[in-house]
Amino acid sequence: MKTSLKLSALATSMLLSVTGCNSETDNVTYTPVTINIAHINDHHSHLEADTSQTFNFNGESYQAELGGFSRVAQVFADLAQQYVNQNFLKLHAGDALTGTSYYSFYQGAADADAMNSICFDAFELGNHEFDDGDATLKGFIDRLHTGSCQTPVLAANVVAKVGTPLAPKTSTDYLKPYTIKQTKEGVKIGIIGVNIKGKTQNSSRPLSTTQILEEQATAQKYIDELKNQGIEHIVLLSHLGYDNDIKIAKNLTGVDVIIGGDSHTLLGSYNSYATNNFGSQGKYPTITTNKNGETVCIGQAWEYSKAVGLMNISFNDKGSVASCTGSTILPISNTLQKLNTATGKYEAMAEATNQSVVAQLANNKAYLLKQDVLLPVTPNPTTQNIINGYKTQLSTKLAEKIGVANDTFCLVRVPGTSNSATKVGCEYSAKYAKGSDAAQLVAKAFLNASLRADFSLQNAGGVREALMKGDVTNQTAYTILPFSNTLVNLNITGREVVAALEDAVKNASFGIDGQAPSTGAHPYADGLRWDLRLNQDYGQRVVNVEVRDRNTGVWSPIDPTKTYVMVTNDYIASGKDGYLTLAPIFADANRVEDTKLLYTQSLVDYIKKTGTLTLPNRADYSHKSVVTKAGVTLLP
Repeated sequence: MKTSLKLSALATSMLLSVTGCNSETDNVTYTPVTINIAHINDHHSHLEADTSQTFNFNGESYQAELGGFSRVAQVFADLAQQYVNQNFLKLHAGDALTGTSYYSFYQGAADADAMNSICFDAFELGNHEFDDGDATLKGFIDRLHTGSCQTPVLAANVVAKVGTPLAPKTSTDYLKPYTIKQTKEGVKIGIIGVNIKGKTQNSSRPLSTTQILEEQATAQKYIDELKNQGIEHIVLLSHLGYDNDIKIAKNLTGVDVIIGGDSHTLLGSYNSYATNNFGSQGKYPTITTNKNGETVCIGQAWEYSKAVGLMNISFNDKGSVASCTGSTILPISNTLQKLNTATGKYEAMAEATNQSVVAQLANNKAYLLKQDVLLPVTPNPTTQNIINGYKTQLSTKLAEKIGVANDTFCLVRVPGTSNSATKVGCEYSAKYAKGSDAAQLVAKAFLNASLRADFSLQNAGGVREALMKGDVTNQTAYTILPFSNTLVNLNITGREVVAALEDAVKNASFGIDGQAPSTGAHPYADGLRWDLRLNQDYGQRVVNVEVRDRNTGVWSPIDPTKTYVMVTNDYIASGKDGYLTLAPIFADANRVEDTKLLYTQSLVDYIKKTGTLTLPNRADYSHKSVVTKAGVTLLP
């Protein structure tokens, strides 16, 4: 492929046929070349730093703000300067969208503008780019292409029908199968993009006419196409997940590098900073072999603008990978807090002390490509100004009207009690078996948001306010659901569903392991209902459980042995609030799918879709009947 080929492809082919040589590259010499790739993935509209990281350094424990897109942008800028005389690529492996209010309110515009401050050489679509359909994705790409950057958007296995938003004239108007970059030596590098098929089709919202092709066959097709053009070095920009990247590498010929996303995988070694290695799942880069036994280098860079991957790949004169090294960079704030061992709290340090520790951490730059590092980074001012511009508009967005409530949706935790008895219309809410109208509304919104789920589940305490009769705004929704939880789909048996409900009721009304009851654990659902008997023993309190068929609306007894799909929030899915049965399901990657959709956004979407809210049909409420601890049967 390279400009230094001693023979043309045609001449080489002719020679091989005459000599009977079995390897097409035996008599071909390539220009040795080294490329540096900086990459991110799955930032999911996390433009602001929204988490902190504790770490050990020089025998002390510190805490710092972690990530944020403006710090990520500065890392890219610093690396671009460092490698200004070398070959340097900037890649994004997908799922830029969905996850914070920056997407909810701006539908990708904020993300596109922030991404353009980095100017990626290629961006691969992730499944969540389709969460609001092809037309919204088109708007995001249009915004991405408003400036001079013109980042190629890749998706070799996504084929939009001509005449639809992503293919107004041809199937490659917006989505390209690959892009070709040229090194300073004149060597061409092929970058092919591949998106995950199953989740994109089943959990996002591409048009029915938009085809998602099988990943491996499509990748091999375009590897072969580039090879036939004389392009020897292939980077697969993958949104398939870390484990799938390892598997597909072994089944492909001709692939050299895989830069991945989707599984939110942190790679690297951080044992000097944390005994838990920050939860790293493997080495950075991970080195394996392709179908021909040739070296393949794999990288992924965690999630939510928390990390930047930096990989250095050297190719020899045979066109093969000679070596690959790298670092995962975790950008942290320049302001640290130190653990006070006496109080057990992280506290601010004197300015001089803080600067001294930051200066020592900054020396980690010397170890790039040798080890994985925490690195103090000052936010890039250009990127930060972009983010600040959108942030100042949020108050206006929050005040926007999204619907009208004809009724008041009262807030109740455990039926027979009330959290909103002082609200007009909720004076008698403690008398009724139906329990929380507000939690029921939220559960209905969850089910509406999930394309796959049979029913939904929500804990009462996650719903913070009643929904009052009258105009409903974005602020209303964010007051009702103020946390940063996301929706997850769980593959769960009927028996496990009943056990989870029993767990929740126990924690809400009786407490677990001698602890006081936590009423916020009480369960509410849509598409699922039961009789509640608080005067019975554990295991007999949730009875006569029924499931509503999502297509026919017909209720039938839950099947203990059947596997259902249940959508819930990631908090209780992880076993919190006493939902102990859910914890091992959530921990099993084969049984959980994190949609990355903010649970608040599901409520906003449902209210917008419905327009006018009225109390649900009584038959659709979670509690068919309730008997209290005292044996009192509540009113229907």
